[in-house]
Formats: sequence, structure tokens, C-alpha cells
Amino acid sequence: MNNKEFTAELAKRVDRTNKETTSFVSSLLDEMSKRWTEGDSITILNFGTFEVKKKTERVSVNPTTKQRMLIPPKLVLTFRASQNMKDTLINES
Repeated sequence: MNNKEFTAELAKRVDRTNKETTSFVSSLLDEMSKRWTEGDSITILNFGTFEVKKKTERVSVNPTTKQRMLIPPKLVLTFRASQNMKDTLINES
């Protein structure tokens, strides 16, 4: 499902126009991004938690040339599903 299909389905479910729903989804994602850049985690009840974590620097070795490279630290966005979401996914399959 792409963004256009998602917003169309959401608009139908909440009885709003595609334009209103697209604006809402865009605002939601902008706010979430802002929070993540501030280092906050976001928990959505019965869905899961989005959290920014810092990966430490590490040394990597190129298997072909055996050259060692230093990989700098970086921030990554992680998601941990709630137990309710895990149970739902298990029951769906």
C-alpha cells in the first residue's frame, strides 16, 4: 500500500476528504519527525514505540581487501511493537 492508497482508505474510514486526510497525515508525520529530532520517543497505544537510538562507532573490515574502516556513530529510528500488536499479527497469520 502506497501513501495515496493509505490516505484514501483512511479518508473513507473517518468520513473526510482526501485533501483533509492528506493534510492531517502530513501534519502528524511532521510533528513526529520534530519530536524525534529532539530525542523524544513516541508510544502509540496498542501499536508500539518509535525511538531514536545512537549507534556507537565501530570498526568494519572489507572482506575483499581486508581494509579496516571506522564507521562513525549515527542516530537510527527503531520501532518496538506492543504486545497487543504482536498478538494481533500472530493471530492473523
